[in-house]
Amino acid sequence: PIDQIVGSVDRYRDFDHYFLPRLNMPVGRWASVRHARLEGVELPAIQVYKMGEIYFVKDGHHRVSVAREEGQKFIDAEIIELTAPVNPDPGDSLKDIIIKGEYGRFLLETNLDKLRPGLDIRFSVPGRYDILQDHIRTHQYFLGTQYGREFSWDEAVQSWYDTLYLPVVHEIREHKVLRRFPGRSEADLYLWIMDHRYNLSQMLGRDVGEEVAAEDYAENFAPNPLQRFWQWLWKRRGRDGE
Repeated sequence: PIDQIVGSVDRYRDFDHYFLPRLNMPVGRWASVRHARLEGVELPAIQVYKMGEIYFVKDGHHRVSVAREEGQKFIDAEIIELTAPVNPDPGDSLKDIIIKGEYGRFLLETNLDKLRPGLDIRFSVPGRYDILQDHIRTHQYFLGTQYGREFSWDEAVQSWYDTLYLPVVHEIREHKVLRRFPGRSEADLYLWIMDHRYNLSQMLGRDVGEEVAAEDYAENFAPNPLQRFWQWLWKRRGRDGE
């Protein structure tokens, strides 16, 4: 139900509470979505987070805006329901709460906080913990292929954390990679570096280790000092404006 969509995860500055584009926002994208609707083009489902009986848009803001403007009552959506308990801290934004909810669900489904007490895997943006679970499932499959037996979920979770995640985090810390990516987390860089390691290995025709992948990623993709300054300034502005 469109009237139960009450906000955005991270684009609340671009749309007002009626989901109309704000005056300082380019309307070309909005107009193209409306034109597609008028032409009868079937648009893809939006993505929303559900908290209780209300929804927050992750992807599809323009589609929601056009649908609301046209008086549409319902819209196709992929729903991500946050059922894990969340304990907000003072000053938490909606995005922070959603990430905490996703993290809570990830821990419930992997039991990783029980298997490896004291860990802290935090992302700076929503929608990443499902990718980690895909990594674990893939790792579980290759473990079974390598050793010729079935590996339990708990075994796969522990092995993934000990042999894949922690070595990458160690290299991130060892080479101080994180300071070159302001506002990001070790978990963010883990996913980027693992993708980069795969692509680099394909290009070179051999497997490269975590250290090479981390150094090469930082060298080629870290923002330059001016970009880092603007990222810091924009993040500070966002905090002050919430």
